[in-house]
Amino acid sequence: MRSEYLFTSESVSEGHPDKVADQISDAIVDLFLSKDPEARIACETLTTTQLVVLAGEIRCKGVYENGEWAPGAQAEIEATVRRTVKEIGYEQDGFHWEKFEFINRLHGQSAHIAQGVDAADNKDEGAGDQGIMFGYATDETPDLMPATLYYSHKILEKMAADRHSGAAPFLEPDAKSQVTLRYEGSLPVAATAVVVSTQHAPGYDQGEKEAALHAYVKGVIAAVIPPVLLRETEYFINPTGSFEIGGPDGDAGLTGRKIIVDTYGGAAPHGGGAFSGKDPTKVDRSAAYISRYLAKNVVAAGLATRCTIQLAYAIGVSKPLSLYVDTHETGTVGDDKIEAAILSLPELGGLTPRAIRTRLGLNKPIYRPSAAYGHFGRKPEGDFFPWERTDLVASLKAALD
Repeated sequence: MRSEYLFTSESVSEGHPDKVADQISDAIVDLFLSKDPEARIACETLTTTQLVVLAGEIRCKGVYENGEWAPGAQAEIEATVRRTVKEIGYEQDGFHWEKFEFINRLHGQSAHIAQGVDAADNKDEGAGDQGIMFGYATDETPDLMPATLYYSHKILEKMAADRHSGAAPFLEPDAKSQVTLRYEGSLPVAATAVVVSTQHAPGYDQGEKEAALHAYVKGVIAAVIPPVLLRETEYFINPTGSFEIGGPDGDAGLTGRKIIVDTYGGAAPHGGGAFSGKDPTKVDRSAAYISRYLAKNVVAAGLATRCTIQLAYAIGVSKPLSLYVDTHETGTVGDDKIEAAILSLPELGGLTPRAIRTRLGLNKPIYRPSAAYGHFGRKPEGDFFPWERTDLVASLKAALD
């Protein structure tokens, strides 16, 4: 590892057009799972000026069966979409929760996919797709996340909370942040640059109002990033000048275009698959969650200060094709021993798709909160964010004794 270097991660707010699309897609996942825990959903969303379009494949008891919509189902889907946009806060001329055109092009799941994924006779349920998934953890922050992404998320979370509460009424929903940290060894020692671009009310791009907006953003940054890291920081706040037109009116949004924001901010590999809009039979989602769970528990157990885990699957096959552990030369035991310990744990059930969902309780309507401010580094509460628990520590240690 280099002794000194700069690293940068970005985040986007819940009002970013791609994140609006992600939240709509996951609101549909939650709606379907609330009615049928075995529902199959692959929901893509497009957002643009006064338009939301859904497309994808579904199967859900009480909603869509045998090629037919249940009475009232499409109206409930539209109501869910409009409620999601309203809760984000869009009531603008170019994108208003009550006024946008809505098009639903969801249709039945392919029978050829279903035959590979569904359990039958003595065949275990297979993975919903092929692919590689990565999990990562580092001791840089209390939530075992890369500090650059952690601070980027927290800045926007704080701004969104202030917007919703009325403490910052000049803010509009769309925003981005970016944090650059200087590292010495594996530890961040200074924030050299912080970028925040936020959509704002008219007039906040000049004079006293602009100065007030800049002062507010700097105050948020100071509340999020420890003062010891801010001694040499260069600030870039709305560097283009004006940012009144934003959200889906300013740029089209699509589900799954912010996968690095969703995961580790570029500090770890990404398998390439998006999470939002997919039910947990899709290993793009569930195997990425269990990989994070495993990596976090490895670090929480003191077996390493950094850990990357890769899993690979084939569509229709229940057993993972490979498990790879890399502790980046920070491990207290060999990486091969950690791999063997993971595979030996009966509570993980061989890391089959069904075992993953059982261990983490993924067949529940828990996904919309994950669709903004990162799927990882969140606080596990009740059924939400179960992949952030560290309840595997004792089992890992025992398996390595």
